[in-house]
Amino acid sequence: MTAATEHAPGLFIRGFRPPLRLRDFGLAAFDMDSTLINIECVDEIAAAAGRKAEVAAITEAAMRGEIADYKASLRARVALLKDVPVDYLQQVYDERLQLNPGAAELLAACKAAGLATLLVSGGFTFFTDRVRDRLGIDDTRSNVLEVANGRLTGRLVDQPWGDICDGEEKRRMLLATCERLGLPPSRAIAVGDGANDLPMMGVAGLSVAYHAKPAVRAQAMVAIQSGGLDRLLEVLR
Repeated sequence: MTAATEHAPGLFIRGFRPPLRLRDFGLAAFDMDSTLINIECVDEIAAAAGRKAEVAAITEAAMRGEIADYKASLRARVALLKDVPVDYLQQVYDERLQLNPGAAELLAACKAAGLATLLVSGGFTFFTDRVRDRLGIDDTRSNVLEVANGRLTGRLVDQPWGDICDGEEKRRMLLATCERLGLPPSRAIAVGDGANDLPMMGVAGLSVAYHAKPAVRAQAMVAIQSGGLDRLLEVLR
């Protein structure tokens, strides 16, 4: 793969000469945790169980690509959330979750240019549903935490499409959405930060790494290493 060049301070590009036209794309797909938002939700939920450091260490290793089985890593982290009151999720959303800089501006630009938008996350529907509504995103795919008697059980709920939204499910969802919209994957943009975003980034026409892990930056066509998500608009006119 060609080396990335610094287009502007903290903004690296590989394999094309900007600018591209945003309106030439038809779909923008986004990861959520540490991409559209500032936190890893599973780590913040774990704080209620006094296990944040333990869970965060697994999350970091998974995002860096050091754990091959993402599903197993997520199940291990969710198991450590057992007995956390479900009300704590709302507290995390209200007190700790913020949109990353430029997220609202980039989504608004995508919608103004006529792109469909997709949120694909290894996180949880409690948060993706709220972020979807907050940003006006068209569709989501994420995981469901099982709840019993007002507390998390430490398990996930299987869904009609499968068990866990991992990297392969993100890829499948991007391709299925392109097919439904009548778009070739070359007209999709995929934005993420962790190793589980690489499968969808690999099939998209434009892959974007946002403050990402080294393995993700190394493969992305655009790497934003300083500033907000809306810096993508510096290479998309």
